[in-house]
Amino acid sequence: MNEAICQVCPHHCRLPEGAYGRCRARKNDGGTVVCSSYGKLTSIALDPIEKKPLAYFRPGSRILSVGSFGCNMACPFCQNFEIADAGEADMRRLYDVSPAELCELAKEACDQGNIGVAFTYNEALTAYEYIRDTARLVHDAGMCNVLVTNGMAEPWVLEEILPYIDAMNIDLKGFRPEIYKYLGGDLDTVKSFIMTAAKKCHVELTTLIVPGMNDDPRDMEREAAWIAGISPDLPLHITRYFPRHKLQTPATDITVLQQLQDIAGRSLNRVRLGNV
Repeated sequence: MNEAICQVCPHHCRLPEGAYGRCRARKNDGGTVVCSSYGKLTSIALDPIEKKPLAYFRPGSRILSVGSFGCNMACPFCQNFEIADAGEADMRRLYDVSPAELCELAKEACDQGNIGVAFTYNEALTAYEYIRDTARLVHDAGMCNVLVTNGMAEPWVLEEILPYIDAMNIDLKGFRPEIYKYLGGDLDTVKSFIMTAAKKCHVELTTLIVPGMNDDPRDMEREAAWIAGISPDLPLHITRYFPRHKLQTPATDITVLQQLQDIAGRSLNRVRLGNV
């Protein structure tokens, strides 16, 4: 029967032979769960570091940003759903780029202000092996590694990559378990991920404010207090939602964002608004 259970995230997908997990990027191949997106990139761009967003890590620099396909959550407002809500068969074009080749591309871009590689655009940790293998080479070449993630991974996956990651932006999509259930995730997993990562590398958090989902001021008060328990200097980006993918609720009112920024600022020293 060759059934296999994927251990990368808390979904623990039980996969028959040949089946893909919820993320669409991991597959049962002969009884072993493998990364089907390893080295298969959908996007390569030299971005400002602030776009990740990272406001307090190497500001003013640029970083070679790459993405693949797949995600282990199902946010109806996903900004990159074309690749995050997709599998390999859905992709019109993929770039086969080995870890060594990506490291060389990063080095070649140094004369354009590049400081390293950012794993972003889709949920990068569905291909944690590619991050680990590439980031090790990037570090050996004297460059930095950045991870943009939803934090929905088991602790051992984080430990695999942490030695090679210099900075992260982690999505904290809300501060109630039911919000994460609605989005196909688990709040406790993400909180644990944030606490561990913040001990080992530079971390900034992002909360996209979706009207009617996570815009309750009491939620932000609790979220900011929890973040402050890790460090009051941990940056929080409060960003504006726009209609996208399956959700057509009108964009977040800027006055709501400002109110939430004021609330978070009572506990945190670095609260920024984004997408405004």
